[in-house]
Amino acid sequence: MIRALFICSQNKLRSPTAERVFASWLGVETDSAGLLNDATIPLSAEQLEWATMIFVMEKTHWTKLRKKFSASLKHKRIICLDIPDEYDFMDPALVKLLESKVARFLQRT
Repeated sequence: MIRALFICSQNKLRSPTAERVFASWLGVETDSAGLLNDATIPLSAEQLEWATMIFVMEKTHWTKLRKKFSASLKHKRIICLDIPDEYDFMDPALVKLLESKVARFLQRT
């Protein structure tokens, strides 16, 4: 079972879209969070512990994640998707972009 955690800034648009899109994939469990303190769901060390694979939307998220949670990231695979904050929640273009960038990391069965 792959436990995929999707991270953006506010957890309002990109990461919850990714959580929803991949939640229906067999063999994949999903969760999402934001790195900012006022995020809808602020990222926790428990979420990082749970995850087997971590996806961040931008390089700045990767940097903030490393600074804030370095102790929780040992032996964790972190993938930067390079998806800018210019999409609405469940925007079809965002869904297509996520599927094209994430699919190779998740085994769809």
